[in-house]
Amino acid sequence: MAHLNNREKLDEVSFQSFIIKIKTIFLILLHQWKIILLLGFIGACIGLVASILKKPIYKAELSFALEDDRAPGGAGLGAAMGLASQFGIDLGGTGGGAFSGDNLLELMKSRSMVEKTLLTTIDFHGKKTTLAELYIQFNEYHEKWNEDPRLRGIQFLNVADRSKFTLQQDSVLGMFYKDIIKRNLTVDKIDKKLSIITLTVNSKNELFSKYFVEVLAKTVSDFYIATKTKKSVQNVSILQHQTDSVRREMNNALTGVATSADNNPNPNPTLQVLRVPSQRRQVDVQANQAILTQLVTNLEISKVTLRKETPLIQIIDQPILPLEKEPNSKIIKTVVGGIGGGLLCCMYLLIIAFVKKEL
Repeated sequence: MAHLNNREKLDEVSFQSFIIKIKTIFLILLHQWKIILLLGFIGACIGLVASILKKPIYKAELSFALEDDRAPGGAGLGAAMGLASQFGIDLGGTGGGAFSGDNLLELMKSRSMVEKTLLTTIDFHGKKTTLAELYIQFNEYHEKWNEDPRLRGIQFLNVADRSKFTLQQDSVLGMFYKDIIKRNLTVDKIDKKLSIITLTVNSKNELFSKYFVEVLAKTVSDFYIATKTKKSVQNVSILQHQTDSVRREMNNALTGVATSADNNPNPNPTLQVLRVPSQRRQVDVQANQAILTQLVTNLEISKVTLRKETPLIQIIDQPILPLEKEPNSKIIKTVVGGIGGGLLCCMYLLIIAFVKKEL
């Protein structure tokens, strides 16, 4: 019982000590209220000036929908392709599955796509330049690079041959890619159940935001189409070559039949051997005609397949100038600056008081 009473007394003493410390801190800060108020005012002024000097951030958004492979008529086309495959004819399929769905989001954020976009030539105020040069310009990198001899003079105007880039140019592009992915570019789906994707680019340059999001969408679309339809394009090319070859052979066979008939306008009915060349040519004509009919059918089916696969991105919304600016609230930054200045002053005063007490 005595042990419990002692414990209660200790707890009461500890609580009273805590209250005394709080009162002491309050009195210290109250005694220095003028300094705290002054530094809070200075912090508020700093926040206001920072909000005024901060350059606006321009936001460009582009939304698009992925093509649905299950388009009307797909079932009939699939049946025709299945029938052709039974005869050993490959008309191509809906390739590019590795880039479908959520994989397309990662493709748009890949280094190769971002760098191709940066190296794309645009018309900027009547002058031809690249998005990489525009990025360097509004971030004032040339001024920063003048102190480094390795980076001084780097530019991305002549980008016809990517393989001729120097090590420094490759390093700079890599740095741009990391910065853009981290601070400027956002790729996301509006709804996980839908196939609508939104590209968002934020930057301090209005035209860069607009051009970058548009060029990136086109670059990815072209790459996607080339990858997805590669097999179908090859099949169309092969079938077209075979069709042209058979058509030439049939034309030659028709010419041969006419030539045989001209050489023997009135053949002797008793001499059957004179009819052999003409009959051979007629057999060639019939065989080539049957092959040509089948090839033309397969060629048209293959072209339909290629046309079905080609549309990739259907643009829904594009950025329109003037672009939306991110909100830059002067009131909020002023209040935050004032509170921050006051808190820092309080911490400084308490540390000084603690040091004096220890000494």
